[in-house]
Amino acid sequence: MTNPTAPSRILVLNSGSSSVKYQLLDARDDTRLAVGLVERISEETSRLVHTPLAREGAERRERTGPIADHAAALKAVAEELTQDGLGLDSPELAAIGHRVVHGGLRFTQPTVITDEVLAEIERLVPVAPLHNPANITGIRTARALRPDLPQVAVFDTAFHTTMPEAAARYAIDVDTADAHRIRRYGFHGTSHAYVSRRTAELLGKDPSEVNVIVLHLGNGASASAVRGGVCVDTSMGLTPLEGLVMGTRSGDLDPAVIFHLHRVAGMSVDGIDALLNKKSGLIGLCGDNDMREIRRRIDAGDERARLAFDIYIHRLKKYLGAYCAVLGRVDAVAFTAGVGENAAPVREAAIAGLEELGMAVDAELNAVRSDEPRIISPSYARVAVAVVPTDEELEIAHQTFAVVNTATEN
Repeated sequence: MTNPTAPSRILVLNSGSSSVKYQLLDARDDTRLAVGLVERISEETSRLVHTPLAREGAERRERTGPIADHAAALKAVAEELTQDGLGLDSPELAAIGHRVVHGGLRFTQPTVITDEVLAEIERLVPVAPLHNPANITGIRTARALRPDLPQVAVFDTAFHTTMPEAAARYAIDVDTADAHRIRRYGFHGTSHAYVSRRTAELLGKDPSEVNVIVLHLGNGASASAVRGGVCVDTSMGLTPLEGLVMGTRSGDLDPAVIFHLHRVAGMSVDGIDALLNKKSGLIGLCGDNDMREIRRRIDAGDERARLAFDIYIHRLKKYLGAYCAVLGRVDAVAFTAGVGENAAPVREAAIAGLEELGMAVDAELNAVRSDEPRIISPSYARVAVAVVPTDEELEIAHQTFAVVNTATEN
């Protein structure tokens, strides 16, 4: 049982290669006390935007100018929080929760960070070269600032470690795969966990009773098949490149495309990596990765934008159909993240024609804009179609708080 007098504030850090996103929350009542972003770290044009929420009438603050590194960024964050009476030295701060993108197979749950844990996260850098190094930098910096405070890693991959081997294994030589940790890990796990659980609540059921297909559609995009609260398949793989068409990533493609580009086009491995991760997907197809702009162009008669949209939707439908087959029975489809929550035309197009699978969208309900979870399917539909805003920071805070309290009780 949680001690009602124990500290319950959690600072959630999401450290990128040149940015730090943060939120300070009270995990006991889900109150947000402050949110902010430090961007363009190590540049002359660095910027910190801080929004205090604990004090009524407190205004958003912004500071610009060079911030040399992540250590300087977190010190600046600490100064902003201190100005609001929420400093890192507060006795009400229970822990710092860190988003870590890749936890491999070892980390299936949120984990208190020790030197051994940090070393294992470092060993996973080869399978997450764009993400884990930045996460590690944030952890080291936070530990240096508050070495006495529990630091907890919450892994994007953890929710997907329940996938059966048939879903997680690639059909390549087993010894080679095992030697180099090549398998499907999946990502956006905190979002898929949160949204699948909230969808069950929306249906008035326990998560163990519900089968959900979650569509996390942002600039990065992934789908998951969740049976009774447990992930059994997901669209991203060894890296976040596999699966759906994304803002700048290709998603699924024939692996021989890589060999062709190297042998015939003379592209380097690094050049192909950059092409598939940064110059493909929607931006590669039509020059835009903002779905609002793509829809504006379609309305203006732009055929290139129309084709990009159609390819995006075609891939979504393929995964919807595949996960219906994987789950056998589907109770709900949940749209989430920036595109999933806000782009009604995407939701309408993705579900259109799937009536035989029990899915339909009510045009009026779909057109409603809201920050609340909601059903957008007609009452007669066998499968509920929902819009469920994700809250990865809250999920990280809850998981961090639970770990800290368990450690305290033991």
